[in-house]
Amino acid sequence: MLSRISRLGVQAASRARLGDPSSPPHRRPATMRFHLLLFYLAVSGNHSLCSATDANASDRSEQPEAKISVTFVDKDGDEKLINVPIGMSMLEAAHENDIELEGACEGSLACSTCHVIVTDVNYYNKLEDPEDEENDMLDLAFGLTETSRLGCQVIASPELDGIRLALPAATRNFAVDGHVPKPH
Repeated sequence: MLSRISRLGVQAASRARLGDPSSPPHRRPATMRFHLLLFYLAVSGNHSLCSATDANASDRSEQPEAKISVTFVDKDGDEKLINVPIGMSMLEAAHENDIELEGACEGSLACSTCHVIVTDVNYYNKLEDPEDEENDMLDLAFGLTETSRLGCQVIASPELDGIRLALPAATRNFAVDGHVPKPH
């Protein structure tokens, strides 16, 4: 049985590389995925399609998620301290914690409505340099400073623990001024 499944996997891989003129085009992808799945199951020895039985899954769920502390300072000077998981953008963190950081383009680098100001230059210097696309959008931001960044591009990392981000007094949303999108 294993050699039959292995041959099917090799055949599916060949079809994927070369295309299979003998089968109709609408059938190729599904057939290929099925054969590759069978091949994977046979080779790995994993005969369960349920990942919940993975022994490592329970180990991962028991480990606490690493987080950093971030303080957002709104336009009125009010501060809100939140814990942000490593790898999450400040835009996502703000949305999850009901902080009014707009993000009209939902993090696609098409606006400047998630503009934040890093209040400490030492933290600003720990960030990766902004890409050209981010700089282009920052040029449109209201209240631009030397330590301005887009919240969607500031990603939580251990060295940013304790960072303070000020929200500018206004944003420039050329699509719908005043609209605050709900994250989905």
